[in-house]
Amino acid sequence: MSRRVVYTRGGPPADVLTVVEEPGPAAPQTGQVLVRVTAFPVHPGDLQAVEAYRGSGGQPVPAGVEATGVVEAVGPDTPVAPGVEPGARVTVFPHPGAWSQWIVAASRTVVAVPAGVSDEVAAQMLVNPITAVMLRREAEAAHSSIGYGGVLLQSAAGSSVGRLLTAVSLAHSISLVNVVRSERGAAELRKRFPGVPVVTTEHEGWADDVRAAADGRPVGVALDPIGGKLAESLVDLLTPGGTLVCYGQMAAEPISLPASTLLHKSLTLRGKTVGHWISDTSPDRQASDVAAAKLIAVSAEDQFDVAGSYGLDDLAEAVEHVQRPGKVGTVLIGPW
Repeated sequence: MSRRVVYTRGGPPADVLTVVEEPGPAAPQTGQVLVRVTAFPVHPGDLQAVEAYRGSGGQPVPAGVEATGVVEAVGPDTPVAPGVEPGARVTVFPHPGAWSQWIVAASRTVVAVPAGVSDEVAAQMLVNPITAVMLRREAEAAHSSIGYGGVLLQSAAGSSVGRLLTAVSLAHSISLVNVVRSERGAAELRKRFPGVPVVTTEHEGWADDVRAAADGRPVGVALDPIGGKLAESLVDLLTPGGTLVCYGQMAAEPISLPASTLLHKSLTLRGKTVGHWISDTSPDRQASDVAAAKLIAVSAEDQFDVAGSYGLDDLAEAVEHVQRPGKVGTVLIGPW
C-alpha cells in the first residue's frame, strides 16, 4: 500500500487535505521513473491552489508538485538525466501528486541531487530556486535599468524565495532594496546579506525609507507575492515605465489602482508564477534553469532554511505552520 495526500474540494487546506491509502505503485513504463519519496515541501503556492480549487465532482485530486527521494526503478528504454539511476537521490518537479510515499514520474522531471547537498535542501531544490531565477530574468527584461543603474525592489524578502532572489541578485550584480514586515525580519536579513538595504513596513513612512535607500536611482521593477494594499504602495515607488511583477496572492484584498496611476507613469502590471515556467518556457530554457537551481543549492545552501519537519499524520499541523506569521524557511513532510 501507499499513502498519498489528496483533496476533493477547495477550501481551507487544513480542513480539505486528507491522507488516503491506495495500492502500491506499478512498475515504471518507458519514459517513467519510480521514486520512493523521502520528503516533500509544502509551499504557500500549493496551499493557494487547494483553496482556489473549484472542482465539484468529488474525485480526489493529488496534492503537491515537488518531492525528493530515491530512484527504485527506471522504465525500459527510458532516457534519463545524468546521475538518475536506481539508488540515486533525486528531486522531482513538476509532478502533480508529489505528496505521496511513491511517485511514478515522467523521466524528464527527475533531477539528480548533487553530491554534498543535504536531504533537507534536496527537498526544496527546484521550485524556489527556479522561481528566483525566473523572477530575476523577468526583472531584467522588464526594465533596462535592472543590472545597471537601477534598483530592484522586492517585498516579502525574508521568504524562502526572497532570500534566494537576494543571493541570485548579488551574484548578478543587481542592486536591490528588500522590504519585510517586521524589524525582527529586517535584522535577520541584514545579518544574512550585509550591505543590502532592508526596509520594514511596520515603520510609518517606510516608503520614504525605500526612496532613501534607492538614493536617486530609478526603481524599475518591484517583485511582490502579497498583493493588496502593499502592492499599491510598491506601484507608487516605481519610476515611469516601471513594472510590478506579482507572483503570489497572500493578501485577501484586491489591488486597487486608479487608471491615472498607470497612465501618467506608463506602468505595467504583470503576473508570473512557476506554473507559467512549466507551460511557457522552452525545454532548453527549462534545462538551463534546472542547472542554475542545482548550482544555487550547492552555493547557497545556508539560505534553504527548514521551518519545521512533520510526518503525514501531522499534516494539519504542518499546513498551519506554513501559514504562520513570521515563519522562516520551508515546511517539510516525511511521508514514512
